[in-house]
Amino acid sequence: MPKIEKIIFATKNKGKVREISEILKFMDIPVLTMEEAGIEVEIVENGKSFEENALIKAKSVHAVSGGLVLADDSGLEIDYLNKEPGIYSARYMGENTSYHEKNMNLIGRLEGVPDDKRTARFVCAVAAVFPDGTHKVVRATMEGRIGYKEAGSNGFGYDPIFILPKYGVTTAELAPEVKNQESHRGKALRLMGKEIMDYEDSDNK
Repeated sequence: MPKIEKIIFATKNKGKVREISEILKFMDIPVLTMEEAGIEVEIVENGKSFEENALIKAKSVHAVSGGLVLADDSGLEIDYLNKEPGIYSARYMGENTSYHEKNMNLIGRLEGVPDDKRTARFVCAVAAVFPDGTHKVVRATMEGRIGYKEAGSNGFGYDPIFILPKYGVTTAELAPEVKNQESHRGKALRLMGKEIMDYEDSDNK
C-alpha cells in the first residue's frame, strides 16, 4: 500500500483542523476537514464514552471516503459533579447555549466548594480508521481544577474556567504553543501520530 498522503479529520471546524495540523506537523501529512475533502455525511454520536463517539465519527467518514480518517471526542469531567458534563460537554444545557452561560452555571454549582474538591480534567479520545479498515483509539487527559471566574481569551469552550495548576492560570490564558504541548488533544494526537507511523512502517516491511 502506498504512503499515506493525506488525513481526513471528521470535522467541519477549520479552526480545529488548523490546531490539529500544527500538533501533527512532525508527520508532514496534510490534514483536511470533511468539507475540504468533499465529504457530506450525517453522523449520529450515540456512544456511551469518548472513545465510542470518536470511533463512530471516524467510521462514518471512512465509509464514504476510504483512506485514513481521524476523529476526536473530548469533554470536561468535574469530579465534584459526578464527572459532569462528560460526554455531553458540547450539548450541556443545550447545543445553542453559549459557553459563557455554561461556564457560569458550572461555577455556580461549585459555589462554596474548596480548591481541593474542584478537581477536573479535560479528556480527549482520538480514533483512526486506516485505509485497510482496521482501527485504533487512544485517550489522553489534562488534569486541573475549576476556577471561580472566567479568565483568558486564547481558548474556547470551557478553557476560561479550567486552571492548570502547573502554570496557575486557565488554559485560555496560555500561549497556543504551550496549550498544544499540555492539552489533552495535543497529547492524544501525538500518541495517534506514533500509531500512524507504526502503521506505515508495518505496511512497508
